[in-house]
Amino acid sequence: MIENQLSAAREASYALLSLNEAQTNALLLDLADALESQSQSIVAANAADLSRMDASAPNYDRLLLNAERIQGIAADTRNVASLPSPLNRVLSEVVRPNGMKITKVSVPFGVIGVIYEARPNVTVDVFSLCFKAGSAALLKGGKEAADSNAALVQVIHQVLAKHGLPEALCTLLPNDREATAQLLNAVGQVDLVIPRGSRGLIDFVRQNARVPVIETGAGVCHTYIDKSADLEKARAIICNGKTRRVSVCNALDCVVLHEALLPQLDYLLAPSIEKGAQVHVEEPEWFGREMLSLHMAVKVVRSADEAIAFVQRHTSHHSESIVAEDQELCQRYARVIDAACVYQNLPTSWTDGAQFGFGAEIGISTQKLHARGPMALPEITTYKYIIVGEGQTRG
Repeated sequence: MIENQLSAAREASYALLSLNEAQTNALLLDLADALESQSQSIVAANAADLSRMDASAPNYDRLLLNAERIQGIAADTRNVASLPSPLNRVLSEVVRPNGMKITKVSVPFGVIGVIYEARPNVTVDVFSLCFKAGSAALLKGGKEAADSNAALVQVIHQVLAKHGLPEALCTLLPNDREATAQLLNAVGQVDLVIPRGSRGLIDFVRQNARVPVIETGAGVCHTYIDKSADLEKARAIICNGKTRRVSVCNALDCVVLHEALLPQLDYLLAPSIEKGAQVHVEEPEWFGREMLSLHMAVKVVRSADEAIAFVQRHTSHHSESIVAEDQELCQRYARVIDAACVYQNLPTSWTDGAQFGFGAEIGISTQKLHARGPMALPEITTYKYIIVGEGQTRG
């Protein structure tokens, strides 16, 4: 069965090559409308998933869908439709001395597989981005979101059928290990696999895949509060980074504090504590951890150099921030910290494809090859060279 699904996705991907941008956008706009009109049935399916999960589990908030969140998913889908097509862009062009013209052009990958856990919004985000970028989507969601994912894919299939396109452009694979193994070994059928979830999931995919992989890493995010920091900015940045939404990968995990501000620690953390943050000051067992909860570590340092060394030692290369009025230090911090996103006087909660103006995102890449940071439309295309001549032969 899975072999047939993989083959059908490959065959379906060819149908996208004949679509123009207006047709692609029309389908995405119809999908956004359909999600909103069928919001009630989607929420009902999600309730079945939620009933099987402990409400105190870190993934509960990620799993939750309600009318407001479905409207947000629909808005992201419309954003994707509004963006310029990433396909057939001329990336470079050169005419060689012999008159041969070489043009580098953006093209689809073809078939993209995404493995993810308890985040049903990813189902629509991935399909929308892959569809706009000319690729079929193979979705391998977690069992925690089985009913939610099935309900969302049913809506996608309805819209595909309305536009005369094959359902295999969006394939929800079984949520078992056999499907994962076949996806990771589908050489020749799957062009790219992207894992989106826990460190364990990402490591498993990287270690077992025979097809190309782009990592979207877990977030261990720090904010360094320098002695030059504006305390009001720092309070707000810490609180927003920590408490805005605790279960996402861009949430703040550790405050790194210059010792000169230690007398102000209670003041700096007060808004976060009022919202339920549980603080662990100078407790090493909490360092280097992605919390996915209201737990927050605090590390006290004697200098900016010590802060940089601490962050470099514990970062997951996702998102890091500095709060400081010392602009020279801010620039140095941005230059030396090895992360996909480095913020100055902003919370790490801004790491998001939509907030960067990319529409929805397919994940936050923490690797350095091909794509890094929020992965949107340009990052899920590849390129080819088109060479035009007039019969020139090579000596």
